[in-house]
Amino acid sequence: EVQLQASGGGLVQTGGSLRLSCVASGFNFDDYAIGWFRQAPGKEREVVSCISDDGATFYDDSVKGRFTISSDSAKNMAHLQMNSPKPEDTAVYYCHEPRSGSWGQGTLVTVSS
Repeated sequence: EVQLQASGGGLVQTGGSLRLSCVASGFNFDDYAIGWFRQAPGKEREVVSCISDDGATFYDDSVKGRFTISSDSAKNMAHLQMNSPKPEDTAVYYCHEPRSGSWGQGTLVTVSS
């Protein structure tokens, strides 16, 4: 069945950058949408960005102009480029495929100042 693996999290300082990756199996990114979600300590999971099967993108207002979502159909991967991260971006980040409802295991991003 559909499986997702998120990676690339770690400790990053404000002014730095980080790129998260999501590797998929059981489906192709050129046929399905992918979303990035995050869950901060004590808060509910929320959507960060999404990319559709036709390349349309969505960004939450909190990350517009700073984060960029992309996909690589040849490698069955999606990425979230995080530029100018802020401490409030600290969270566990998950990739999600809405058609199947599948979630990756999550990767922790910690932003320090």
